[in-house]
Amino acid sequence: MNVKVYEGKDFESVVEKAKKELGEDAYILYYEVEKRGIPPFRKKYFRVFFSVNGGKQKEGESVQEIQKVEKEIEELKQLVSEIKNAVENQSSVPLPVPEHIDNGVFLGKEILTEFTGDAVELIQILVKKGVKPEVAAEIVKESCGLDIETEKLDLNTSSFKEALLKGISAKINFTGDFQPKEGEKVVYAFVGPTGVGKTTNLFKLASKFVIEEDLKVGIITTDTFKVAAVQQVREYAHVLNIPYFVVSDSKKMKEVMEKIEDLDVILIDTVGRSHYDYWRLGEIKVTLSGLNVPLNVVLLVSCNYETSEAVEVVNRYRSFFPVNALFLTKLDETSKPGNLLNLPFITSLPLSYISTGQRVPEDLKVLSPEVITDILLGK
Repeated sequence: MNVKVYEGKDFESVVEKAKKELGEDAYILYYEVEKRGIPPFRKKYFRVFFSVNGGKQKEGESVQEIQKVEKEIEELKQLVSEIKNAVENQSSVPLPVPEHIDNGVFLGKEILTEFTGDAVELIQILVKKGVKPEVAAEIVKESCGLDIETEKLDLNTSSFKEALLKGISAKINFTGDFQPKEGEKVVYAFVGPTGVGKTTNLFKLASKFVIEEDLKVGIITTDTFKVAAVQQVREYAHVLNIPYFVVSDSKKMKEVMEKIEDLDVILIDTVGRSHYDYWRLGEIKVTLSGLNVPLNVVLLVSCNYETSEAVEVVNRYRSFFPVNALFLTKLDETSKPGNLLNLPFITSLPLSYISTGQRVPEDLKVLSPEVITDILLGK
């Protein structure tokens, strides 16, 4: 039995094309429907599986071969069913998800009415760096006292740096450097939209574990979609002399996990998916379900995203995955890194690392109040 797959936006045209190329005896084994595109312009897309010989045994084709194909089709149906369930159940959010927010104005009347003096100046500095006015106000407020003359809030610290450090320490959570416990296997899955730098930054962390901490590290990639993705992982793994595995489904994930019991740290590089593509996010969720150990999910978000879109990324990814930490990337590609404060403040998720460039492993920093203060105010 020879199985062919045809795709298209119209079911009838897909069937017509298949019949024309495969012959009138082509037999539809199975089909699935998904929606593609960005809301509200999403359209149906059909994927149809055909048997070239209408499901009949060809001369020389063994019964075992036919049964093998039929088994594969059943497994495919099961996978589609699992992904559909993952998508349908995505509303069961493990953590509270904030509402989508709109872009803010420069400084509102409420802020100018509440603050005065150096407090206003510090808020203005932060806003110019891309920090939302309301976020800047809440952070600066931690270092303020009441000015008797104006009856407004002003800084009670000796410098902007001291004020910002105090505010960030009070309002923003941090994971600190990832420190796997001795004798305990730790698994980190890097998830996030396409192009945020998951693979490069995963290997920055892998280099740190291998070179600085002498840990046994293994890499699993589920990215069989992007051109040369596996090759990139292979080259990085070869340089670090660590094992790597390519996984395409939950069954393979289980098999791989059974082979790497002796490793200290496992880093999983997932395929980049749009946060609006629930079907593809469901695929990732199903693949990761093959893990038999606790999973730490690290969500990577680019610093050069608009805050409203960055929050949307967190909202939608967190509805599929129990995100443990935020990892911000592409600091070197923006002049307004306000998401360093906006995202953790709005979502209540802790910050872990920031990528400051493409070099592996140099361009990686553990985020802390001191690091963010230096970035926003300058050293």
